[in-house]
Amino acid sequence: MALVRNNSSNGREPVLSPRSLTSPRGLTSPRPLAARPTPEPVRPLANFPPSIWADRFITFSLDNSELEAYANALEEPKEAVRSLITDTTIDATTKLKLIYSVHRLGLSYLYPEEIDAELDILFKKIDLDYYEQVDLYTISVQFQVFRHHGYRLSSDIFKKFKDTTTGIFTDEVSKDVKGMLSLYESAHLRLHGEDILDEALAFTEAQLKKIVSTLEGDLARQVNQVLKRPFHTGMPMVEARLYFNTHEEDFSCHEAVVKLAKINFNYLQLQQKEELRMVSQWWKDMEFQTSVPYIRDRVPEIYLWILGLYFEPYYSRARIIATKITLFLVVLDDTYDAYATIDEIRLITDAINRWEMSAIDQLPQYIKPFFRILLNEYDDLEKEYSKDGRAFSVHASKQAFQEIARGYLEEAEWLNNNYVATFPEYMRNGLITSAYNVISKSALVGMGAIADEEALAWFETHPKILKASELISRLQDDVMTFQFERKRGQSATGVDAYIKEYKVSEEVAIKELMKIIENAWKDINEGCLKPTEVSMALLTPILNLARMIDVVYKFDDGFTFPGKTLKDYITLLFVSPPPSLEN
Repeated sequence: MALVRNNSSNGREPVLSPRSLTSPRGLTSPRPLAARPTPEPVRPLANFPPSIWADRFITFSLDNSELEAYANALEEPKEAVRSLITDTTIDATTKLKLIYSVHRLGLSYLYPEEIDAELDILFKKIDLDYYEQVDLYTISVQFQVFRHHGYRLSSDIFKKFKDTTTGIFTDEVSKDVKGMLSLYESAHLRLHGEDILDEALAFTEAQLKKIVSTLEGDLARQVNQVLKRPFHTGMPMVEARLYFNTHEEDFSCHEAVVKLAKINFNYLQLQQKEELRMVSQWWKDMEFQTSVPYIRDRVPEIYLWILGLYFEPYYSRARIIATKITLFLVVLDDTYDAYATIDEIRLITDAINRWEMSAIDQLPQYIKPFFRILLNEYDDLEKEYSKDGRAFSVHASKQAFQEIARGYLEEAEWLNNNYVATFPEYMRNGLITSAYNVISKSALVGMGAIADEEALAWFETHPKILKASELISRLQDDVMTFQFERKRGQSATGVDAYIKEYKVSEEVAIKELMKIIENAWKDINEGCLKPTEVSMALLTPILNLARMIDVVYKFDDGFTFPGKTLKDYITLLFVSPPPSLEN
């Protein structure tokens, strides 16, 4: 964070000449001076770009009868696909390819038990000799299916594609574009020690980049798409739509799958546009644009972020709650970074940690409306969830919010004292200020019975998968934003702390931080394999939060400047019509 200096006066008051305080004659009594107004403090304004959406999504009007019609229309194809998944007459290769397409189309949530039961049977029957007989594409698809659903299929099945003499992948692999594409996707599911997948990632990426300009049609679109963002690190809803548009040959043989996907896309878009309308209207009603005009106005972007954690229809309430709390975080973050003085930051932090309405009296006028709304919203949530004994999740979110305020304060104190933290110091506090803890715990509030006290206790143990996702959240952000922060004179990022700690160049620091991110992904992949410590329903938002960090920060600071990736995603999901049901 930065406190911008006024260079024209070096931050000092102008010096008045003694002569100017008296009459030019020096004989008459000096006239009394008018009381001078208290100067407005110099503030570290960032001049963030305004919202590119304005009030666009507030005007949406949901037709409940249309939503209900889609819900009813889902039933027939849903049962038809269920019959396909459980059909005992379908051979294993066809069954696994079907489940692969169902997963890629975002339909797995409709069949969690059926898919798990089928994969359990198929995994127990695996004969590794089978993989000696089949092609790269088939092997890669099956590897992805099992790994995505928690089954530890060995990466040794890819060994046959390497030259035993040179140890590199064969020419046949280089000529199999569809196989390489699927191997590239498979390599993103790698674990620690899986050297063959590390090598496969480097090899396929280089080969696909070399040939992409020579390709045409859907295959060209598939390769461009995967090189930009592999499925495993993408936003599930967007990846499902892209897969539907470019991989029709994978699932078009199953008419029920095509029909189900189309209806599901239409149903989800209606529901999600209504949720976006609700949070947009709430934001406008709370008048944040008036009371805190200096912040990043990013309601659709934050809703998209939370939608990335869980898109299933039954998490509608959870998405609305988590979106509101994350918007509170944006207000707090930008107030500390881009408006408040150090003295005001200390007062705001103290008020948030006191968490009582009487603390409002100590706050600067501009932040009082926010503080009042913050406490009232949490109070309403506490009352709502106390009815079924679930107020503990609200308390956990509130405590995480208080913790991040203290973390932001520590960053502000470092800046105020011109202190660059050591890398361990930075990471200790940086994992807090990444906002990960607040978002992940707030995501639990509306998830229902599955997010019970035992689940929360697991979160509190700070397991490896959670820490890995936090690391990605912190460091991917830093790598993409440190130059913008430096220009503003903000507090040091992880890049700066690493440079100071290890006396390395900026280039080396970025390279090493990217290695940490890469290893963190391997920890996440490991944490999603059976037997898992908690339900996959609880692990999936952790995985998806890491994915959304990659979406937002892979190429630039996509949140502060959302005119690229996030604009395209919002347009695809909430503006462009979903696939037509008529063809």
